[in-house]
Amino acid sequence: MAPAILTRTAAIRADDPAATVAALIARARAAQRVFETWSQQRVDEAVIAAGWAIVAPDRNSALAQLAVRATGLGNVADKFAKNRRKTLGLLRDLRGAKSVGIITRDPLRGLTEIARPVGIVAAITPSTNPAATPANNIINALKGRNAIVLAPSPKGQSTLALLLEFVHAELARVGAPLDLVQQLPAPITRELTLELMRQAELVVATGSRTNVRAAYTSGTPALGVGVGNVAVIVDETADLSDAAAKIARSKTFDHATSCSSENSVIAHTDVYDALLAALASEGGALLTRDEARQLEAVMFRGGKLVPDVIAQAAGAIAAYAGLNRAELLNARFLMVAETGVGASHPFSGEKLSPVLAVYRAPSFDAAAELADRILRYEGAGHSIGLHTT
Repeated sequence: MAPAILTRTAAIRADDPAATVAALIARARAAQRVFETWSQQRVDEAVIAAGWAIVAPDRNSALAQLAVRATGLGNVADKFAKNRRKTLGLLRDLRGAKSVGIITRDPLRGLTEIARPVGIVAAITPSTNPAATPANNIINALKGRNAIVLAPSPKGQSTLALLLEFVHAELARVGAPLDLVQQLPAPITRELTLELMRQAELVVATGSRTNVRAAYTSGTPALGVGVGNVAVIVDETADLSDAAAKIARSKTFDHATSCSSENSVIAHTDVYDALLAALASEGGALLTRDEARQLEAVMFRGGKLVPDVIAQAAGAIAAYAGLNRAELLNARFLMVAETGVGASHPFSGEKLSPVLAVYRAPSFDAAAELADRILRYEGAGHSIGLHTT
């Protein structure tokens, strides 16, 4: 069994980010060269070990509590559920997948596909999911026999540090090099993050448009997951109570931190009023036109979403906007009737909060065209939904 390579705290040189990152990369590369010699069985043991680092209930609870306390985003119960579900789902998807040696043979074309590690992966992770996203990045990197260095958001740094303690304990248990998984030293700076992108072999960026754009312009091959802004169509045949329950569950889960959370609902005109009633029965509250204007003025400044409302409870957002109607203060989520799309209609974009834009469409074709416009404004290539029978 190969000896574990002990993790050390990188020396922080504010005047030389390149040297700080180079030290991390050197240790990651030494660990990865050991790890790339492992068999499929041993690699999969390391993958499962990394998954258990966050799924173990006591560890998951500690991570969920720290994530909410450190970032001020979301809620503990949903963080716990997200950490567990996302990790178990990924492990299920990876189970049995080959990532070592010969993957496929095609005798007819004379082709043999052989898996080769990328090397060092740089992962840029968001404050909205400071444990679940890094855990999934780590698992994916290890499955390919890669090392990974993570660059968390400043608010997510302490949660990631705790996650790495758990991951290192599990890697040590299976005899894996600990330097396979590292993070940038605190304080997390833009200069360190950009330097990490330049020195790695692959960048995986999750979060803001700024981070994704930086990854794609870093000069290193990159995979980016940015703005979600999911639009969902509810046609005239849909089971409205079922649709409303699912939309509400998604819109309120972890105060809408997930990029897959609905941001706009487009209802066929024949069921528009009935759908609003069904959403209201699930805890939604529709704002008046004046209330919507007041909320817009507070939520969006200079065309940008205000950080203070991100991943907060609906009642807290209403109070922040000075909306004192009891129905709004007690709502699970807020609904805004919208007609336009684009910068002059900011509710048509991603809101990262339990605030839902609601549109009326005269036909399915009109609804599809509107969904296309919404996604082209923000969220192209991400997600769309349809409730129908």
